[in-house]
Amino acid sequence: METIFQANPDRYAHNGLMRRCGKSGVMLPAISLGLWKNFGAQRPLEESRALLHFALDHGIVHLDLANNYGPPPGTAEETLGEVMRTSLRPYRDELFIATKAGYDMWPGPYGNWGSRKSLMASLDQSLRRMKVDYVDLFYSHRYDPLTPLEETLQALVDIVRQGKALYVGLSRWPLEATRFGLDFLRKQGVPCLCYQGRLNLLDRAPVADGILPEVAQAGCGFVSFSPLAQGLLTDRYLEGIPDDSRIRRETTLKAEQLTPTLLAQLNGLRALAAARGETTASVALRWVLQHEGVTSVIVGASKVAQLADNLKCLDGAPLSADELQRIDALFA
Repeated sequence: METIFQANPDRYAHNGLMRRCGKSGVMLPAISLGLWKNFGAQRPLEESRALLHFALDHGIVHLDLANNYGPPPGTAEETLGEVMRTSLRPYRDELFIATKAGYDMWPGPYGNWGSRKSLMASLDQSLRRMKVDYVDLFYSHRYDPLTPLEETLQALVDIVRQGKALYVGLSRWPLEATRFGLDFLRKQGVPCLCYQGRLNLLDRAPVADGILPEVAQAGCGFVSFSPLAQGLLTDRYLEGIPDDSRIRRETTLKAEQLTPTLLAQLNGLRALAAARGETTASVALRWVLQHEGVTSVIVGASKVAQLADNLKCLDGAPLSADELQRIDALFA
């Protein structure tokens, strides 16, 4: 059954929404929608559709997926594929769809890691699930210590040349491998569009390890996943653990992480945010986006209201030098 959907004609009106990705011609929204945990087969299709429609209505055209997103693996791409078939097809050229391969997906040696066989087979499967002819961005989802880097990178180059992806990226690669990859791809005429890594107030590894300045110097964008530490950097857990929260439903976030120290830090952040008339989440997202070289943050909203709240980080004044110092002191 076809679903009639007319996107908001003012969807790109928000000042400061779109940001250039490195030195490329690509513009990405500062807030991108991740389909990691909230778009699998366990979620009613209409709830996923409502989130995707809300995203497009507000200019959030960058959708971040991977072959194994669900649960179960593959079903997030299938969900997007069904919504593409029934309501988003007219907007395909506005959407910037990214997917990845590199984590365990199917039995045997080729359902994992970074071989040419694995990457190409995975992308073909992803295209079928999402009901699209190409993706805008295809990532190597993680560094493979056993496959020669040249093999993984040449597969990415050939995927672009075959027209199955417009751009390629690297995710969670260590610094030296990233340097090699950026140079290899540039020399092949298929430069790395962006690097995806985890950057938030609780995990600053891309800065500490030198990844962020390295990719910025190379003209490559940076996209942060888990900018809210799977919901820890929000107000959600300050009054206890809700029954419908990720801590109650998932294994990737545990109650033991809510230490007295973290709760004190979060209360301090909430007070700073309240003084600005903002939410904790908004300030946490703004902190990431103010890093030089960061293009976008991927939020894993499960409700339209959460995504609407995340968008508020684009309103108001940037964090001042004093506020940044106070935040750094809180999370030192």
